[in-house]
Amino acid sequence: MAKYGEGNKRWIVEERPDGANVHNWHWAETDCLPWSKTFFTKSLSDLTILDCQGNLSIKTKKVEKVDGEAYVNVRKGKIIPGYEISLSLSWEGEAKDEEGKTLLKAEGNLEIPYISDENADEDPEVKVTIKDEGPIGKALKEAMLAKGKPLVLEKVSDFVKAMVKGGPVKDELEAKKSAPKNTTTTSTSNSNSAAMSKEKVGVEKEAKKEVKKEGKKGFKTITMSEKFNCRAKDMYEILMDENRWKGFTQSNARISKDVGGQFSIFDGSVTGINLELQEGKLIAQRWRFGSWSDGIDSTVRLVFNEPEPGVTVIKLTHSDVPEEDRYGNETVVENTERGWRDLIFNKIRAVFGFGI
Repeated sequence: MAKYGEGNKRWIVEERPDGANVHNWHWAETDCLPWSKTFFTKSLSDLTILDCQGNLSIKTKKVEKVDGEAYVNVRKGKIIPGYEISLSLSWEGEAKDEEGKTLLKAEGNLEIPYISDENADEDPEVKVTIKDEGPIGKALKEAMLAKGKPLVLEKVSDFVKAMVKGGPVKDELEAKKSAPKNTTTTSTSNSNSAAMSKEKVGVEKEAKKEVKKEGKKGFKTITMSEKFNCRAKDMYEILMDENRWKGFTQSNARISKDVGGQFSIFDGSVTGINLELQEGKLIAQRWRFGSWSDGIDSTVRLVFNEPEPGVTVIKLTHSDVPEEDRYGNETVVENTERGWRDLIFNKIRAVFGFGI
């Protein structure tokens, strides 16, 4: 995921004196990390887990840290959240005997090392530790895992839902939707229309990619053209080698190099089958994301051209991408575009030095 503030300037809105994002054509990006810290601090601090149940009492103390990055992009009125964060919180527990005497008071830590928009449909890993590892301490730890972990994951789920709705910019977006439209004269309207047309044409000329018109209702086709400073066979080998995938994505991958063979990338979030392979020339695959509704598959075609030695142009066509996932999120196309650009192509440039 691209870091906040480091996106391509063609897609990020510069501040205007009037604060306007004209026609919502450009990306409007908001840093959501401070908001995320506040969200988790409010929802996870002083949270009662057990209150003298089975002679055990457990509560969270405070959120110790929320690190990483989180942002919300808004383009053409669509909300596109992105986040990769980790958090840790402290907790305390007390065990008593049947007479109410305290047997042990102990403190511990709960850590979630990775919360990401790419895995929004999956429960993140939760690690629970305690400072006293004796028998009673272990009982408190097990109780925290059994009762505390579900409550914490529920708060994480609330965060994911809030980010889908816009996070800190939700109220602003709703206010804009409900605000009455200003009436303008015919000349002003014509002037605005002309300005919009010029701006749109300019952006289209600059952009390397665009989402084409629908092939069938509810689905889109993504096209991109990307240039790399390498030979075509080098790019082909990187995209078909599971060890190199693991390297530049920092995630698990299994990739067959045979037509009809299966692949699994991004820790199993994307799976599919090789449809057609021509070394250094073409990769055609069937792709499916785990968050998509059952029975939905898309088709990826990567065509490799080498206009001059050492320069490769890849033309991507990703067709039949659904407009929303099984959870009703309408950011599938935008997230898929961003994934190709930031998590695949730009990562390859950075890791293998193929940038132009």
